[in-house]
Amino acid sequence: MTDIWLASKSPRRQQILREIFPNILCQGIEGIDEKSPTGEVDYQVLEICKSKAMAADLEPHVNEYDIVIVCDTMLSDPDDLMLSIGKPKDEIEAAMMLHRLSGRRHQVWSATGIKKAGKWKYYCEYSIVEISPLSDEVLVELILSKSWHGKAGGYDLAGPMGKWAQIIDGSESTVLGIASQALIDLQQGLK
Repeated sequence: MTDIWLASKSPRRQQILREIFPNILCQGIEGIDEKSPTGEVDYQVLEICKSKAMAADLEPHVNEYDIVIVCDTMLSDPDDLMLSIGKPKDEIEAAMMLHRLSGRRHQVWSATGIKKAGKWKYYCEYSIVEISPLSDEVLVELILSKSWHGKAGGYDLAGPMGKWAQIIDGSESTVLGIASQALIDLQQGLK
């Protein structure tokens, strides 16, 4: 049996990977600085993913696992694809993010790092999501649901936002936090 560690607390990532690996250990890494580096969004999300990989390598139990997985997700600003939208810090920031995305399309970037046989392989890709125009009542409902907490862009496609958002191009796994090609490679045994 393959021992796998998903170094993430994300329930969506855990759910996706448990379908492939029921015995996966899902445990986040403490003390990671997720401050976005300067650069294009694909660069930012990949660099944060790599910093998580470096932090995972420092964990004392990392060598107990055959495969280690780290991930990061962020959105491109719909007005400027060079600017990123990360996770809201509070309800006000979440409301601002959702209002900005209302009635618009945006890119959702996910970077995934997979360590096997002592070597990291990285994946970085995006999907395009369109959010229907959100009324004030719907915005309040989404904020009160707390589904925005810990989510890039302030929403969870697999949660309440699922009624208001649709993927226009790309994969659901990318939007939920795992690059689709990484998922394909994991299913095929990382050939």
